[in-house]
Amino acid sequence: MRILLAEDQGMVRGALAALLNLEDDIDVIAEAPTGTEAWAKIQELAPDICLLDIEMPGLSGLDVAERIKEAALATRIVILTTFARPGYLQRALRAGVSGYLLKDAPVEELAKALRKVHGGGRVLAPELAMAVWDEPNPLTERERDVLALAGKGLSTADIAGKLFLSEGTVRNYVSEILHKVGAKNRVEAVRIAEEKGWL
Repeated sequence: MRILLAEDQGMVRGALAALLNLEDDIDVIAEAPTGTEAWAKIQELAPDICLLDIEMPGLSGLDVAERIKEAALATRIVILTTFARPGYLQRALRAGVSGYLLKDAPVEELAKALRKVHGGGRVLAPELAMAVWDEPNPLTERERDVLALAGKGLSTADIAGKLFLSEGTVRNYVSEILHKVGAKNRVEAVRIAEEKGWL
């Protein structure tokens, strides 16, 4: 099976590629240090499986997974991350990923998971199974847009301009977001949403 490996930490990426290439039936055909580069290589090389980290420069692993789904590509996706956040897992499942594993799993387990995914199966780290039902994301898509822009330091007027909304509507969204996530202010709301994987 042909694997594309996307991981921003060079040492981790190199070690993973070397270990996976020791398997007779696994061939790491490309590596990418950013999500943007991974997306370009996926379109160019059409790997069987893309092994994606979540937090990378440019596009995140979840962004790449969503693009693969939108483009209806045959490449299957396995997320390999240190983050056991329910929000990330739920977003990954919505993006149609075939596997979601944690980085502290042994490499034999990863190889076994890749074979299962290649054969049409799905794999989920056992410690994450319950997280699917934990704390669903309370924010609507529009609320996430507003909060993401607030997290970049934009003012109410700037957010209104970017999203083609009135300032009053943005204030209403912010008020609703603070209520939903249980935060006192925008900064705290962004922190909570990021920690839970809702942003």
